[in-house]
Amino acid sequence: MDEILPFPLLALVGQAELKTALILGLVNPGVGGVLLSGPYGVGKTTAVRALLDVMPVIEREQQDEQGRPHPVREPMRLVELPLNARLDDVVGSVNERVLIEQRAVLLEPGILARAHRNLLYIDEINLLEPAVVDAILDAAAQGRTLVRRGAVTRLYPSQFVLVGSMNPEEGKLRPQILDRFGLRVWVAPLDDVRQRLEVYRRAQAFRADPAAFRATYAAQTAALAEEVEAARAILPHVTVPPALEELALALVQALHVPSHRAEIALLEGARARAAADFRNVVGEEDLRRVAPLALRQRHSPQVEEHARRSADERAVVEQALAQLAPAATPTPPPRRGKRSTVRQIEGDAQ
Repeated sequence: MDEILPFPLLALVGQAELKTALILGLVNPGVGGVLLSGPYGVGKTTAVRALLDVMPVIEREQQDEQGRPHPVREPMRLVELPLNARLDDVVGSVNERVLIEQRAVLLEPGILARAHRNLLYIDEINLLEPAVVDAILDAAAQGRTLVRRGAVTRLYPSQFVLVGSMNPEEGKLRPQILDRFGLRVWVAPLDDVRQRLEVYRRAQAFRADPAAFRATYAAQTAALAEEVEAARAILPHVTVPPALEELALALVQALHVPSHRAEIALLEGARARAAADFRNVVGEEDLRRVAPLALRQRHSPQVEEHARRSADERAVVEQALAQLAPAATPTPPPRRGKRSTVRQIEGDAQ
């Protein structure tokens, strides 16, 4: 993978949302990952692999010849998950050679351990086995992977930037999986004839001489890599004004989005955009730009219908209680002179 020269990200024609979402995901893993949906041949995998040129430098531990850990600084890596990956490949498995030769159980790390502090790319995520997807999403949420084989367990750190891609013609994602991705991009085919012709010309030039083609974008790519590094340094200092927090929550409620991950993705994405623009305060434009990425495909008519039925049933129960016991008997005060935690919770719900 590292020997193959990637197509430059900034050489992609159009697809502004695609490029923006991937950059924001690199700047701030707190957005919760990026999902790319679109038909074949629109540049999803090409764009993800192009991130190799702009990966931020991170610090990780390596062991020297004596087995002593020491810190090294190197670019974040791109770890791709094979479509035929088994659960053992993903979370880890028993080293069979050690088991046979030494009759000892040695747990080997899987892809999730190798993805720690890197970018994990899952192409055609909608075609993966459900157990594999669940393991990846659990690791992404918890930041670690637990491997258990019999009485032997091992815990690996697995904090990574998650990027998935899919062709919706081949099937949908389960709602609980879709909800785990903070930003969602619809990678549509280009409509403009001139843009499509430019795609062909650039693809032809890249195939003819990858190094020469990449050289024409080298300065822009290097500048973008520096901006990603700077944005990651700025991000911890970026704040969201209370008025914009209220606007974000009002927008989520106006769209009837049930998942609380929506506001997390929206606000964290806005913070990432502000940092990428060298600012430490989120502005309204940040919310406007990120909102389509964070909030599309989150509306759930099924959840709304279930909530309505639940509210109707509660009203029926309360009406029956009002008819049978119209005057509520007052409850004596607690002995300790203060409300119990249960009462505090009930009071907060009123």
